[in-house]
Amino acid sequence: MPFRHANRAQNLDTRIEHEIRERLEEAIDFVCLEALVKSRQASGGAAPAADNAADRAEYEAHVSAFLRLLTAELQPTDAPRVATDGDDAPRLTRQVALARTLPDYWQRFEALSARYLAQPAASGGQRGSMLARLFRRG
Repeated sequence: MPFRHANRAQNLDTRIEHEIRERLEEAIDFVCLEALVKSRQASGGAAPAADNAADRAEYEAHVSAFLRLLTAELQPTDAPRVATDGDDAPRLTRQVALARTLPDYWQRFEALSARYLAQPAASGGQRGSMLARLFRRG
């Protein structure tokens, strides 16, 4: 996949971090949208709509819940546990760092994704729209 960021003058390390962040955002977006759709299907509700504020809020709640799960579960075995308080941006940054350092990160991510999606619909509460909008860089 080609590097999509406008500033190609960045060093390789920065470019790799951008690519991992983008991949992680897409993966989290997929899991959280899937959770939102499943919760709607289970409750017999209408399909989520991108322009609906309540749907965006429900999606954002799923993002927060899933990032809290990742933060709690995906840590190096020799590192102390990291607190899960605070907003989601530092949690996402932490996951980018872990994706770069843990050799089995994506396998563990997939296992946690499956576990999260298997939970009852109440696991996320609410989710919002675009993950990229939540974690703007710049």
